[in-house]
Amino acid sequence: MKIVSVRDHPEYVDTAIEYFQKSWPDVFPDIYDDCIRHSIDARHGLPQWYLLKKDRHIIGCAGLVTNDFISRGDLYPWLCALYIEKDHRGHGYGTWLIDKAKEDTKSIGFDTLYLSTSHVGYYEKYGFKYLGHGFHPWGESSRIYEIRV
Repeated sequence: MKIVSVRDHPEYVDTAIEYFQKSWPDVFPDIYDDCIRHSIDARHGLPQWYLLKKDRHIIGCAGLVTNDFISRGDLYPWLCALYIEKDHRGHGYGTWLIDKAKEDTKSIGFDTLYLSTSHVGYYEKYGFKYLGHGFHPWGESSRIYEIRV
């Protein structure tokens, strides 16, 4: 297993954009294109985009961003777009990406990582604590979780 940080390996930028767009087809595709391309030269530690590779195949992805389309702009950074290929789920591979996001959160000077999700039970297994609800621009709400890093 290997985590590829797109910031550290800009040669993966097009691969990452394509993978995130495929993995999250409900998100307007230009969002990932624009954000991932501009993350390469961002002046600060955010955003970060990660690919999870097993052998030579990409089997997952995640991001570390300042806001995940959620009303709680007072909270950051956010773990976003965590995805593991269906045939690789159930093996704890998401832990690799969560741990990388936690590590980078701490290294850029933050002590808490947040996420928004509709899932109940998954992130709690990794130590995330339910904080409350937040609201998305499209009118839905999500659960907000936090973890100290």
